[in-house]
Amino acid sequence: MAKPISTEISHRVNQKQNAEVHSLLQNLIEKRKQEIFEIEQMVERYERKVRMEEQAYRKMSALRRMLTGKKPDHHIAVEYIHYVKNPMEKVRLLREELEQYQERLNGFEPNAREKK
Repeated sequence: MAKPISTEISHRVNQKQNAEVHSLLQNLIEKRKQEIFEIEQMVERYERKVRMEEQAYRKMSALRRMLTGKKPDHHIAVEYIHYVKNPMEKVRLLREELEQYQERLNGFEPNAREKK
């Protein structure tokens, strides 16, 4: 017996919607991965800068070190929180969000057949 036309149309619409959701989730996943990469690069640049500053300070003569001085520890701590801790917390949250999107994406396979 032939399937009713309305069932075929609704099945096609569901497939199209699943394909759209699939492509949107893929795009969103790529954006989040790019955002994570950019944040990690920013943190890496900051850490490299701090290492270079520390290295330059150690290479100074004793007299110049005494005149120049170092940043107070609390300034270093605030910079660390601002440039490393908070961004890495954001990366952690983005990775959790990314996992959720991956799970949803696995549930919305474009060629997956619906169980009836």
